[in-house]
Amino acid sequence: MVRIRVLVVDDHRIFAESLAAALAAEPDVDVAAAGSGPAALRCLERAAADGRRFDVMLVDADLGVAPAPAAPVVARAVPDNGEGGFVDGISLVSAVRSARPAVRSVVLAEKDDPRRAALALQAGASGWVAKDCSLQRLLTVIRGVLREETHLPPALLTGVLRELTAARKHRTESERLVESLTPREREVLRCMVAGLGRKAVAERLYLSPHTVRTHMQNVLGKLGVHSTLAAVALARRAGVGPVELDLPAVGSAG
Repeated sequence: MVRIRVLVVDDHRIFAESLAAALAAEPDVDVAAAGSGPAALRCLERAAADGRRFDVMLVDADLGVAPAPAAPVVARAVPDNGEGGFVDGISLVSAVRSARPAVRSVVLAEKDDPRRAALALQAGASGWVAKDCSLQRLLTVIRGVLREETHLPPALLTGVLRELTAARKHRTESERLVESLTPREREVLRCMVAGLGRKAVAERLYLSPHTVRTHMQNVLGKLGVHSTLAAVALARRAGVGPVELDLPAVGSAG
């Protein structure tokens, strides 16, 4: 019998233990649980090192989020230590997708949310499932994602498709605007994405501050924005990365 290894990631201990126990009762399922994003990553790393990698990760959409007024959720990077670090489970999905692409992620949510479901899919999730769904439904999703299927509640399909289409449209428009820049203006834009000011850009590109100011004004004008922050946001949507910054030499005098 081929066994399925599942990792449950939820900081609500009672829910995580109950779900893990229910899944473990299945003859072909092995289960482990983690209470935070960093703990989940360590668990995945240990399993891979032991040659017993996980197949599916079930992660709470609100991992690490305390009840609070509705506000934009911003993903944060994995910290070097500590148990905190993920504002929500979607951040963990993205990290695991990069580090362990063979692991399929399914997001468990308290409620349907087309915008966040679309973000989860973009982050690499293979499914979005209600926390109160039946065990049989959850097992169907787990086995389905291992067959490269994507699972969403039918009621979410239209909303998710609308969100994904809008995101793609914004990216396409951003790419078109960036393509209108000259090679030098794109170079200046990459410096802006890196957070360099006018003087630093001038020194890096061996230009006068006045020339850099002109280039920056041209960049803003062609992108149709009125601030550096807006230009950087548009550049990010278009996939423009920052220039590589020179690191100071270790042990240099002075």
